[in-house]
Amino acid sequence: MTVLPPVPLEPLNLLPDDILTARIQAAKSRLGERCLILGHHYQREEVYRFADLTGDSLKLARLASQRTAARFIVFCGVHFMAEVADILSTPEQAVILPDWAAGCSMADMADLPSVERAWRELSTFLDCEQKITPLTYVNSTADLKAFCGEHGGTVCTSSNAEKILQWAFARREKVLFFPDQHLGRNTGHRLGIPLAEMALWQPGLPNGGLTAEQIQRARILLWDGFCSVHTMFQPAHITSFRQRVPGIQVIVHPECTFEVCQQADYLGSTEQIQDRVRAAPSGSKWAIGTELNLVNRLKKELPDQEIHFLCPTICLCATMFRIDLPHLCWVLENLVQDHVVNRIQVPAREAALARVALERMLNVV
Repeated sequence: MTVLPPVPLEPLNLLPDDILTARIQAAKSRLGERCLILGHHYQREEVYRFADLTGDSLKLARLASQRTAARFIVFCGVHFMAEVADILSTPEQAVILPDWAAGCSMADMADLPSVERAWRELSTFLDCEQKITPLTYVNSTADLKAFCGEHGGTVCTSSNAEKILQWAFARREKVLFFPDQHLGRNTGHRLGIPLAEMALWQPGLPNGGLTAEQIQRARILLWDGFCSVHTMFQPAHITSFRQRVPGIQVIVHPECTFEVCQQADYLGSTEQIQDRVRAAPSGSKWAIGTELNLVNRLKKELPDQEIHFLCPTICLCATMFRIDLPHLCWVLENLVQDHVVNRIQVPAREAALARVALERMLNVV
């Protein structure tokens, strides 16, 4: 049997989109059910159209784990999403990220050494294992999910953060929430926790820049991390739309700042935003504060509604935008020749502990 050499990436970058589209379709057809393509809501349209399943990161990983006939799972998203898919999939399945450079700047704002150092520093003020539940947003690296699994914590998504915080407070009196301070603050506020009882932990400073009194008073210790896309939305953008478009409703993602979320009519995850707008009557007017690709897709899908992007400038997830037609074509054509490229593999112990954290979440929601 002749073994063909791997398909190189470089020549594909020079091909026009129509040629790449035809080659992707051909490779996808040849692979059949052996290959499952996942497309996150923020993915660029020309790639998104090839997805077998679409959704947010955790939904996609869970759905993919049920497709046991798929030998290859190609995740058109970012690195942490592919890690979750690898954790939840079977050992026989290979999870592939078309471009290794597709990361998440927010996930990178909390790394394991920094979180372990914070845990040690907090331990000088109180018994962490008895007093603090570590809680990581799903937008985080696998080793942080494993840290939570090891220390009695769990994972949350933007749609279930309230339930998970309630679960955490039923067990211990404090939460260390990372990496996104805004999701933690907005969720805590919706549960009635005063801002004075939520303290910002700055990992570059001794004891997070907090005094002993601030640590003792805080019910939620918020990691100093954020989403570079969602923090671009400003209260002035909401004010402008309300002045220019009578009757407009504003819905934003809870990764937006506290001030923006307070002025919005609704908060919601990517799935919740879409569900609410789709359920609205014809003629409804919306300003949506989340990634541009999702908003543009809703505008096209719902021409009977007036849908606006909340930010006056382009707001793209730049790292997810790295997944393009050349990279998708490169991955699929190599799979046709039985060459697995860009496989994401979480180390076994790390994956086992991360699975513990994820299963705790799934048992709650």
